[in-house]
Amino acid sequence: MVPVIPQPTIPAGRSVAITLVILLHVVIIYALVTGLARRMVEVIRHPIETKIIEEAKPVAPDLPPPAMLPTPKFEVPPPPYIPPPEVRIQQPQPQQTIAVTTPVKPEAPTPPPVARAVEAPPHAPVRTPPVIDASRCEKPEYPPAARRFRESGVVVLRILVGVDGSVITSEVQTSSGSKRLDEAAREGLSLCRFKPGMVDGKPEQAWSTLRYAWKLQD
Repeated sequence: MVPVIPQPTIPAGRSVAITLVILLHVVIIYALVTGLARRMVEVIRHPIETKIIEEAKPVAPDLPPPAMLPTPKFEVPPPPYIPPPEVRIQQPQPQQTIAVTTPVKPEAPTPPPVARAVEAPPHAPVRTPPVIDASRCEKPEYPPAARRFRESGVVVLRILVGVDGSVITSEVQTSSGSKRLDEAAREGLSLCRFKPGMVDGKPEQAWSTLRYAWKLQD
C-alpha cells in the first residue's frame, strides 16, 4: 500500500485574505486593460474648489451703556532739562617763586589770651562817719595862765569814737599856737559822748575831727 501523506489545512481566515488579494490583482489588471485607471487619474487632475465657511458669530445681548467715566486730566510735562554749556576758564600760569630757607627756627605763634570771667566786685559797705557836736558838751574850762597871757586860737582835734559814742582817744591835729589851750581842749572834749559811726546800719569804731575855737571875753 502506498502511504497517504496528509495535506496541510489552510485556516479559513487566511484563505479569505488570499482570495481578496487575488481579486485585487484582477481588478488592477482589468483597469489597465480597459483604460479605467487613466480616466481616474484625469479626474483627480481637475482642480478642486474649496470654500471657507465662516463660523457664525454669536449675537451679543443688549448691554446697558457704560457709565460715564471722569475725563482724564492731562498734565503738561515739564520742559526738558538742557544742561548749561560748559565754560572752561583758562587758569593763569603759576609764577615762579624763589624759596628762601633760613636756619633760624620760627617761633611758635603766641596763643590768644584767654578771656576770663570778670567777677563782680563785692558789695561796698555803706559807712557813715561819727557825728561830733561840741555844742552838746560842757565847754572846757579856759586855762587861767592862758587867760592871763591873753592866749587864744583854734585847735583841730582828731578823735576816735567808740561804738557806744564815748571818746577812746584823741590827738592834736592842728595846734592853736598855745600848748595850754591845746591840752585843755583835748582833755575837756574827751569827756563828751558823740554819735558813733555806722557801717551798713551797724555802729563801728571810727575816727573824726573836731574844730574848737578859744576866745577871750572882754
